[in-house]
Amino acid sequence: MKRILGALAAFLLAAPIAALAQGEYNHAEVGVFGDYFRVGADSQTALRQQNLLGVGGRVGFAVHPNIKLEVDGAYDFEHSTIDNFCDNLIPPNCGSTRVGLRATHFSVGPKFQFGRSSPIRAFVFAKGGFTRFGFSAAPVTFGNFPTSTSHNTYGAFYPGGGLEAFAGAFGIRADIGDQIYFNNGAHNNLRVTFGPVIRF
Repeated sequence: MKRILGALAAFLLAAPIAALAQGEYNHAEVGVFGDYFRVGADSQTALRQQNLLGVGGRVGFAVHPNIKLEVDGAYDFEHSTIDNFCDNLIPPNCGSTRVGLRATHFSVGPKFQFGRSSPIRAFVFAKGGFTRFGFSAAPVTFGNFPTSTSHNTYGAFYPGGGLEAFAGAFGIRADIGDQIYFNNGAHNNLRVTFGPVIRF
């Protein structure tokens, strides 16, 4: 694991230098975004359909005039629900508990943009990575990070597209896609991101 992280860090540090040597392709993009993730119901993990909001960041390096290799990650804040339960005793013991759902996303893959000179550009992407769900009734504090009760990490495929608009080096970007995670089959989930971008 340390070797993989070391190789990834070396690549991320070397990519801008290699990009500068490519003449007109010498740019990268860095951005932050707000993240909306609509989790579909999943009987395998007892997930109910929920709307999660979070924040994330993205880095992209040009590998061709119309192709960027992007890495992005996001954390969706806790969305609490109340679960009611009863046991099978006579008389039954019933109660309720608060359960918080949080999600973490990481993905890497190519972004294919249409056009190079227009200030507004459309693009599509296909990324692979993981989606991690955390279930906890504990508050979001460093003592409970990443999740104190239980978690589930699944491989994910994230195809989608969007628009970006630039005025010089500064721009804004909106994405929409299907964050598909795999747990005994594919589970489709809507994901939308929106935020500022800087290119250089």
